[in-house]
Amino acid sequence: MKLHTALILCSLGATALPSQAAQFEEYGRVIRAQPRVEQIRQPREECRTEYVPVPHQQRGYQQPQRNAGGAILGAIAGGVIGNQVGGGSGRAAATAIGAVAGAMAGDRISNNGQPVDDRRYGRQDERYNDYPQEQAIRQCRTVDAWESRTTGYDVTYDYRGRSYTTFTQRDPGERIRLRVTVEPDVY
Repeated sequence: MKLHTALILCSLGATALPSQAAQFEEYGRVIRAQPRVEQIRQPREECRTEYVPVPHQQRGYQQPQRNAGGAILGAIAGGVIGNQVGGGSGRAAATAIGAVAGAMAGDRISNNGQPVDDRRYGRQDERYNDYPQEQAIRQCRTVDAWESRTTGYDVTYDYRGRSYTTFTQRDPGERIRLRVTVEPDVY
């Protein structure tokens, strides 16, 4: 019985084989390969540098605090000493000269010999010249840049006198490999 069943199954299998599909490879001639292009947004950073003037206060410069008391006391002392010299109208001139000289000496003594740094009149203390006159400020912003990117190809090809269209990831070149399936039309 087992042998009889096996023979029946083999004969059925042999009759079923011709109705199965057959596959093979062939090539079609490429008529056109049109790239499929997409616009991709690529944000990027765009920067520029501006140079702006730096105010004196930010350059490390500070106007030294000057003490006027020494100049006042020096003017009084110089005026008294100048008044002791000379006589008549020369006494008045000596008093004025003594007051001016005393004011200058008193100012130097009370301000430890610091020179006057008066930028309004164009005079500067050279100690403050090594600071930059401008400061570089970098400003950045994000901008949208669009990039064209090929995502594949719409390929039109000819196979045995008929045109077909398909999508491929790569450009196939002059010919495209086809997998052909042949199966009988059994009703």
